[in-house]
Amino acid sequence: MPRRPSTEAEYLASLVPASARAQQAMRAQQLDRRALLRGAGVAGAALALPSLLSACGGSSGGSASGGGAASGTVKLGSNQSDAVPKAAVASLVAAFQKANPGLTVVTNTIDHNTFQENINNYLQGSPDDVFTWFSGYRMRYFASKGLIGDISDVWGNLQGYSEAQKKASTGDDGKQYLVPTTYYPWAMHYRKSVWDKHGYTVPKTLDELVALSTKMQKDGLAPIAFGDKDGWPAMGTFDILNMRVNGYDYHVSLMAGKEDWTGAKVKKVFDQWKALLPFHQADSLGRTWQEAAQSLQKGQSGMYYLGTFVAQQFAKGAEQDDLLFFNFPEIDSAVGADAIDAPIDGYMMSKRPKNEAGSKKFLEFLGSGPAQDILVQADPSVIACSEKADTAKYTKLQKASLDFVKQAKSIAQFLDRDSRPDFASTVVTPALQSFIKNPADLDTILGQVESQKKAMFTS
Repeated sequence: MPRRPSTEAEYLASLVPASARAQQAMRAQQLDRRALLRGAGVAGAALALPSLLSACGGSSGGSASGGGAASGTVKLGSNQSDAVPKAAVASLVAAFQKANPGLTVVTNTIDHNTFQENINNYLQGSPDDVFTWFSGYRMRYFASKGLIGDISDVWGNLQGYSEAQKKASTGDDGKQYLVPTTYYPWAMHYRKSVWDKHGYTVPKTLDELVALSTKMQKDGLAPIAFGDKDGWPAMGTFDILNMRVNGYDYHVSLMAGKEDWTGAKVKKVFDQWKALLPFHQADSLGRTWQEAAQSLQKGQSGMYYLGTFVAQQFAKGAEQDDLLFFNFPEIDSAVGADAIDAPIDGYMMSKRPKNEAGSKKFLEFLGSGPAQDILVQADPSVIACSEKADTAKYTKLQKASLDFVKQAKSIAQFLDRDSRPDFASTVVTPALQSFIKNPADLDTILGQVESQKKAMFTS
């Protein structure tokens, strides 16, 4: 086992070689938008990111503290690089500047994957004043390392958030570090027109799902669209199978490093997955989530288990209205099917923003109902976190998402948000891809995961 780093900075730096070793051993492929924290990441990209993300650098006006009138420039680092969410952020910034003529927001958009893989360098370098990030372990991790700013005073001015939303934005020290803006459930998506054509009905159990998948194959469809070229989509499949087989509480315990990855419960999850793999779209490790979504959009696939952001690959209007979803079926009646993944996205402030007053003014705006109205209207694949948002303007998909989330008894944040960043990205991601490539190697794969888990969670 490698020597335990003696300092916080050394620990963060140690993630780089740990990542490389883990990926080489597990034959990993590239991570994507929801895989977190690779330290320095791919050679060259790590060195380039801090300068890219601070390319709009320089001094700005406004108070250096939270008090006083806010003015000058606020720099926003955004990982919303896909076309639809990028346009949503642009609309949001325009509305804020119109309401606050003394403030200018300069947005620095970086590819989602690059941003997340190099977040360590970003936060330790010259981060933007405000930046996009996530709730859960990912947020608490950086808060505990003293790398992000306390925005508890901003929360004192926010309205329309539930206690659950506030809890999801709170660090281990009881302070708030995130303004949540949107979230989205994961579910099994399908095109109503395709299902109507073939007479398919929503499966309620795993046996019914298998029977439906078999029929879809006979009809010339890939039953379950799947693309894991970038590493993170398979995490969603593992999450839901784990929660259906072992329940939500076990999911939390496993993600916290408290369970044995070589144990019978984890193996049962993969056994269920093995039974479903023949129905997954072939050659998934060479396909992005967008390409898999497009196969569903084109009627080439029958179903797709993904977040509702799958709708970004469907045209607004009739095409998105044709997109429906259902809860992943029950596997064990004793466990039920009332647990889902519904990750929360939001915004955080850097530890030492150049324009703190302006940053907090912007964050307060982001937490308002009208601001989130702009986001969810520009991107109908997500729903607003604030209860002050106008749900009357929701699309059919958004209304279904809201109802779906309200009916869930347990909501997880997604594997790489519920666990240690280094463990999720450098261990679990390549392990899942290795399993997809060669399920027969499962025992070896899980043995490696357990060994690395022990080293990471005890260091």
